[in-house]
Order: sequence, then C-alpha cells, then structure tokens
Amino acid sequence: MSDAGYHQPMEIPAPSPVLPEAIRRFLEPPRFATISTINPDGAPHQAVVWYALDGDRLLINSRPARRWPQNLERDPRIGIAIYDDADPEHWISLRGTAERLRDGNAASEDIAALARRYGSDPEKFLGIARVTFRVRIERTFEYGP
Repeated sequence: MSDAGYHQPMEIPAPSPVLPEAIRRFLEPPRFATISTINPDGAPHQAVVWYALDGDRLLINSRPARRWPQNLERDPRIGIAIYDDADPEHWISLRGTAERLRDGNAASEDIAALARRYGSDPEKFLGIARVTFRVRIERTFEYGP
C-alpha cells in the first residue's frame, strides 16, 4: 500500500487549559462530534453529540440514563473526533477528562442553547432530564491539510 497522499498527524500539545488558535477556529462552527468513553468492561463506547466551546473547554449534554454519561461518571476519560464535512480528510482529535457540570433546569437550558446552535427546535427537549459535562482538553491532534 502506497503512502502517497497520506498525512502524518501533527500533534499539538495543548498547554493546559489553552486550545491552539487554529483548533479553536475549527471548533467554533457547529459540527458533529464523535465521543469515545470507556464501558465498565473496558470496551470503548462511541456516540455522536453536539458540543459548544466554553472558554478552553467543551460542553456536551445528554440524558443521564444513556451509556456515555454513565461511563463518564465512572471514568472521566474521553476521546473526541470532529471532522470538517467540507473536507472529511481534515479532522481534529481531542483527548481529555470530563466532569459533570450541571443537571436539572441548568442542563435543560444547555440543551436548548445547543439545539439553537445546531438549528434544531429547543422545544422538543422540554421536560426531559438532562446532564451537562464540561470537557477539559489535555491533548489535541490535527489531521489532514
């Protein structure tokens, strides 16, 4: 197999807690993120989520009964991959740890804000229990151009 056209990933250590400016710009538009958490048996679990920048961290939100929030409560390590839909060979990988930030009404307000960011109807999340996690980015990688 030829290596022609293959780009080696460029690792950019993220000085804690600052994101490199190029990666911050990449993260600003609403893109879908694939997160990886660790199941109780050690197997990886993946999910696609919405996110928002919160300073040098990301906010993610879900129903508390779903697998990935339960995984983060037990083991806060998380991997995140976000690609550029205009150029799928250009993508960002983030590694870090997540902490439960909010639940109740505050987490419901977070999902409403995320819904607006992604062009979805915030009303469809009314009355549904939610939890928000804040992800502290510890490593960043940029792949592609």
